[in-house]
Amino acid sequence: MEKIALFPGSFDPITRGHESIVKRALPLFDKIIVAIGVNDQKKSFFPLQQRLGWINKVFRDFPEVEVITYEGLTVDLCKKLNAMYILRGLRTSADFEFERSIGQMNKKMLPGVETVFFLTTPEYTALNSYIVRDIIRNGGDASPFIPEGIDLSAFNGQ
Repeated sequence: MEKIALFPGSFDPITRGHESIVKRALPLFDKIIVAIGVNDQKKSFFPLQQRLGWINKVFRDFPEVEVITYEGLTVDLCKKLNAMYILRGLRTSADFEFERSIGQMNKKMLPGVETVFFLTTPEYTALNSYIVRDIIRNGGDASPFIPEGIDLSAFNGQ
């Protein structure tokens, strides 16, 4: 059976931390599906199609990485895609507590699913999409924090 991991998130925008997690996880799985969650209750900073395009660009040289969008429960998507692993990154102990709760609920809803945690590499510990959005919103240069080749200049000072 193919080992498929789902890496869910808003990726608003994708950061070098997200990129690092996926690339480091590749040796463990046959396929990683980066799943951009769509939540009507949350207003995104970047348009969905823009985020989808960026992530596809970041992983264009990795055929074992697929990028999709989804709505609803992550475990329902896991069932649909036969993904028995949920990939998550941990920066801090606060992340661990939050992700542990979600992982345990997912396990209760879909007993066969396992949540796999990757520790963020030290250089990305302070990095998150919220900070990147704030830098962009205030006209700063976010390029050191996003994957190479992604041009955010059109969004500066939004």
